[in-house]
Amino acid sequence: MDFPVIKKGSYILVDTPDMVIHNGTTQTVERESNPDSEYLKEIKNHLRTFKEVVEYAPNQTYIGNMTPDQLAERKRPWYNEPVEGANRYGKYGEIMPEDEFYGLMKLSDSFDLIKLEKSFVEEIKAKLSNHPMLKDKVDLLKEGDDIAEIEKLVEAHTAEGLYIDGKLVGCVKRAHEFDKNLDAHTLLENLVVKASGALALMHLCDGNGANPDDIEYIIECSEEAIGDMNQRGGGNVAKAVGEVVGCKNATGTDMRGFCAGPSHALIAASALVKSGIYKNVAVVAGGCTAKLGMNGKDHIKKGIKILEDCIGGFAVLVSENDGVNPVLRTDIIGRHTIGHGASPQAVLEALVLEPLDGAGLKITDIDKFAPEMQTPDITEPAGAGDVPTQNYKMIGALAVKKGQLDRKGLPSFVKEKGYPGFAPTQGHIPSGVPIIGHGRDKILSGELNNFMIIGKGSLFLGRMTNLFDGVSIVVEKNEGLKNEGSQVTKEEVKTMVAEAMKDFAAYLMQEN
Repeated sequence: MDFPVIKKGSYILVDTPDMVIHNGTTQTVERESNPDSEYLKEIKNHLRTFKEVVEYAPNQTYIGNMTPDQLAERKRPWYNEPVEGANRYGKYGEIMPEDEFYGLMKLSDSFDLIKLEKSFVEEIKAKLSNHPMLKDKVDLLKEGDDIAEIEKLVEAHTAEGLYIDGKLVGCVKRAHEFDKNLDAHTLLENLVVKASGALALMHLCDGNGANPDDIEYIIECSEEAIGDMNQRGGGNVAKAVGEVVGCKNATGTDMRGFCAGPSHALIAASALVKSGIYKNVAVVAGGCTAKLGMNGKDHIKKGIKILEDCIGGFAVLVSENDGVNPVLRTDIIGRHTIGHGASPQAVLEALVLEPLDGAGLKITDIDKFAPEMQTPDITEPAGAGDVPTQNYKMIGALAVKKGQLDRKGLPSFVKEKGYPGFAPTQGHIPSGVPIIGHGRDKILSGELNNFMIIGKGSLFLGRMTNLFDGVSIVVEKNEGLKNEGSQVTKEEVKTMVAEAMKDFAAYLMQEN
């Protein structure tokens, strides 16, 4: 069977300390419900600098400058162990500062919703002129606006402010007086997901293995909804992102599934390529302002800086089998069905045990598992523990229960079969897909034979169902293209059948 391949992956982070304060829902709800709280007074003293964000080891791992194995060897907590000589650019992408990101948001703004102050525009134009992906787009940034006009819009509550170090430098205007789906708050969220998704896709299509013109279809799998009062989630982030990047040959659509969205999208992309409908499909996701500083109160209580200060993004290119890149095993798909039940054991049986059993594989045959890959530095102070390790323990326990692993081997299973978490808690961003960049590299180098991507989603959050959700897929080493000369094509089969029928008809005529 000829499987599609993962040709490339890209990962980006955007350091957004001011957005933590002004756009993260933990902070916006606190400001609305308890405006004089000590938390709001303290938060500005617990924000990291851009240098600290770049030097944070999980962030360096996310963009490809450090392997997960190297991260695991470092002393924890990682926020106390900065990486010396850390670079904002990595093998898979970059960590962008907030001011440059405002410039990218403006470049992604199709309806002149963003206003930036004049001198600020000149500052970011100078910075972006040195950016490898954006230097050719700098001239598209028009002259900025007077700060007085921006202040007037923000004070009238018809725009959301954009800040740098607490100073107002711009705003996002509402697009409709009465439509809440087009208010300034929602449009800011949507412009952020669009711009961060575009940055990830730019790094995917940087000419090193892929170009914008190569992409035929885009699936965007974040957790935002684009629309107006008549169709709240009508879409389409995918085409909006593709337009920014210049994927003029692509169409696309949005796919949603809470944290499981990326895995659903990856499987859908694999099916589209395997069926022959498209040769190159990009799976893309931008990040989420709402989750910035989500656990900020717990971080401050523990005396640490707020670690949820980055917007995340990623892009993956799924292509026809080239005989080299790792294949997506479309015949080993795990799915949590409506009838499975929501217990942790039922979920893992559906996503791990059942698909592997169906393929004649054991849990121990998989080299690495990639469930929720949140950074434990973030989740442990909030009382959620080390989420990836918890998943590895449950998968190992399932292997023990099924007689595939000796109980004594459980500690080594947890260490050998999983990577430490290194992704931001941006919902869909840490869900399985962070392994793709490193996993692909390790398969190509011969260090791994396979890995399993596990996406899980909590559907109850939308208040439409109490059901859980999840899908999984195995990625493995490419055994090379089959010898086409030894294969019989559909046309050849038709010809052989026609010749056989012709011979049989001639035989019948001779008998008569």
